[in-house]
Amino acid sequence: MAGAASGVPTIYPTILYDDARAAIRTLTEGLGFTEEAVYEGENGSVLHAELSLGHGRVMLGSKGREGVFARAMAGAGPAGVYVVVDEVDEHCARAREFGVEILMEPTDQDYGSRDYMARDAEGNVWSFGTYAPGSAG
Repeated sequence: MAGAASGVPTIYPTILYDDARAAIRTLTEGLGFTEEAVYEGENGSVLHAELSLGHGRVMLGSKGREGVFARAMAGAGPAGVYVVVDEVDEHCARAREFGVEILMEPTDQDYGSRDYMARDAEGNVWSFGTYAPGSAG
């Protein structure tokens, strides 16, 4: 099994945006992701982009393209993505400073995590916290 055995993530949330370039700016400058790859079409649309944070990656692109995935995602509502971070309060402060809408301030949860929740400009909900699903303890 390629990913699991090598420690490479095996799940990659994929989101299409009306303005993928603005989404990349928000995710990198406001939410701390690193741009790994961006492939553009001749018209400046984002055909495919990969951004990473820690050991995870998200893929994104521009809406309005051709293909099976684009047709399947047409009219799809906002997505929700959870991302593990160590410094929740600092991460939230960075997002707020960039102008990201904060839906829930950093909060200690009953299950031991500290989380906050934000919404990007196109309605996708991003949760950041210390809980790592599947980790021991």
